[in-house]
Amino acid sequence: MSIFSRYVLPKLIKTTCATKPLMRQREKIVPLAEGSVLEIGVGGGLNFPYYSHDKVTRIFGLDVSPELMEDASRMSKESGLEFKPLLLDAAEIPLDNGEIDTVLVTYSLCSIEEVQSALSEVRRVLKPVGKLVFCEHGAAPDPGVYRWQKRLTPVWKRFSGGCRLDRDIPGEIEKGGFRLASIEHMYLPGTMRIVGYNSWGTAIPR
Repeated sequence: MSIFSRYVLPKLIKTTCATKPLMRQREKIVPLAEGSVLEIGVGGGLNFPYYSHDKVTRIFGLDVSPELMEDASRMSKESGLEFKPLLLDAAEIPLDNGEIDTVLVTYSLCSIEEVQSALSEVRRVLKPVGKLVFCEHGAAPDPGVYRWQKRLTPVWKRFSGGCRLDRDIPGEIEKGGFRLASIEHMYLPGTMRIVGYNSWGTAIPR
């Protein structure tokens, strides 16, 4: 692991993901989680303040960064929520079939290399009546913005933990065997348009 990946990238990710526009999105979407929750890309635990203690029984937090997982563990203790860290990627999730009520993913599907493998695992661990709750940035609908996203992604992902600016997140979710139950889109105020187009909502296994 390079010095950048170990020491610089975790701080960069945490700072970027804690900006006010993104935290407002978390405040809207995280309370939809309920029951036994698997959070994909738990990062520094930025979602913990927004979980509903009345609805959530426990949280499995998955991430590949030991440095960020330490922060997530600290945040979980401050929140009082039961938390089990899973320090690995989403290609093979060590949970039983149908064990999870809600999978929550915020600003992480953009950076998973094998996103369809991850979504297949998400479907496997979800209960038949479970749901995927998501909030992600991705491919913009405006051709000019999208062209810049395509141009910049090869360089951008080298310095952002693999983040792809041009990934069609709703399309990937549907391709992964989910039906979009609710979805909203917009450019977040106060963000650059190449990173500011957000999609959020819920999806259920087909």
